[in-house]
Amino acid sequence: MQIDEEVAKLLELKAQLGDDGKTQFVLKTPKGTRDYNPKQMAIREKVFNTIIRCFKRHGAETIDTPVFELKETLTGKYGEDSKLIYDLKDQGGELLSLRYDLTVPFARYLAMNKITNIKRYHIAKVYRRDNPAMTRGRYREFYQCDFDIAGQYDAMIPDAECLKIVHEILNELDLGDFRIKVNDRRILDGMFAVCGVPDDKFRTICSTVDKLDKMSWEDVKKEMVNEKGLSEEAADQIGEYVSMQGGMDLAERLLQDHKMSQSKQACAGLSDIKLLFKYLQLFHVTDKVVFDLSLARGLDYYTGVIYEAVLTQAEESVSVGSVAGGGRYDGLVGMFDPKGRRVPCVGVSIGIERIFSIMEQKAEASPQKVRTTEVQIMVASAQKNLLEERLQLISELWNAGIKAELMYKKNPKLLSQLQYCEEAGIPLVAILGEQELKDGVVKLRVVATREEVDISRADLISEIKRRTEPVYLMGSSEPCTEFLLQSTTEQVEQEP
Repeated sequence: MQIDEEVAKLLELKAQLGDDGKTQFVLKTPKGTRDYNPKQMAIREKVFNTIIRCFKRHGAETIDTPVFELKETLTGKYGEDSKLIYDLKDQGGELLSLRYDLTVPFARYLAMNKITNIKRYHIAKVYRRDNPAMTRGRYREFYQCDFDIAGQYDAMIPDAECLKIVHEILNELDLGDFRIKVNDRRILDGMFAVCGVPDDKFRTICSTVDKLDKMSWEDVKKEMVNEKGLSEEAADQIGEYVSMQGGMDLAERLLQDHKMSQSKQACAGLSDIKLLFKYLQLFHVTDKVVFDLSLARGLDYYTGVIYEAVLTQAEESVSVGSVAGGGRYDGLVGMFDPKGRRVPCVGVSIGIERIFSIMEQKAEASPQKVRTTEVQIMVASAQKNLLEERLQLISELWNAGIKAELMYKKNPKLLSQLQYCEEAGIPLVAILGEQELKDGVVKLRVVATREEVDISRADLISEIKRRTEPVYLMGSSEPCTEFLLQSTTEQVEQEP
């Protein structure tokens, strides 16, 4: 009987293993991660370029920091989200964790290097042990694009610039209509105080209010009362305030509010919101900005103005939530400084993965093909035995900085070469034949129109550049890459 049982166990074990006795292995990416194919990378690169151009336009320099930090550096900075930090296995040395965002490493960098003012951007991967919702652009490994201004400056000037940057990027990426919600941690804390929330419950109630974009007020109230132990009366008073939205007028109204005006903290925040809106009017961005008392942003390190950008008209098939967020965090650097020296900071993080989800969907729906290379010209031959001549010509083009390609065959068919250009979106073909070599010319073919002209070898490089290098139209961040086809024939005819 026992033998039968053991045999059954062995047979079961054998079934779990492949025929060759090896464990069957499923090829997949880890949960919450993904690969990017060339088409997706081309879209992603376009988004990155738009964002980096904007950051540079505003005078930012860039830094980089390690992908893992000392566990101690990250502990206690993220409130309830701290449970999402990836801790690395103890290897008998330092206790390490993967970075959760780019802000805390930035604060550590400032304190460690005794830097008191810098305007920097940083684009890098961060890691969160979250429940992934990959269709909505939520991953466990993802890029963040951060822009921060550190230094002692006059109130609300850097803060207004951060909001202007969000406005510029979302406009340039053309994702549809958006709103930038603005609030202030001091207004929230003042509101909690006048509504009767105990001091020790501020942060945890703040985390609950932060869920209002995902949950109904009834569910949020239930969590405050049943799970967080807040009185029903206090929750109802909070409910009245968090339903308010407006602009500078709302800030003025709340400064006169009999309850809010009792909190010095709230009054300081409201005065700053008024000033912020004044600067935003000068930047012509108030059409998209709304002062929203329900905005909380759950991270512990915010001390002043906070903001979040949401798409109001996202593609129907993609619901992505917020696409940018940030705020003022004046105390974070001081946490790392041995003498507690404060370096005021304000910054914004662009939600690149969520933006990318939308751009990818738009590309799928568009009839336009996404080019995955930047090749300007294909070097082709019309006859056999011209490999050496093709190699010589392509070398000249590469040396001149032209992006060029050839087929890795000694005698490729001309039709195959032309078809490849059409599939890959290569705009031009340089065709070599016996006659062209005798005459010292190259036959230049425009793939889209199939027009062909003979160009002298001496003029070839300048002609390729003239036809394919992007021209930036006034006021546009996107190059106009239509190829200049006209007047070439006239030029060629005029050549001696």
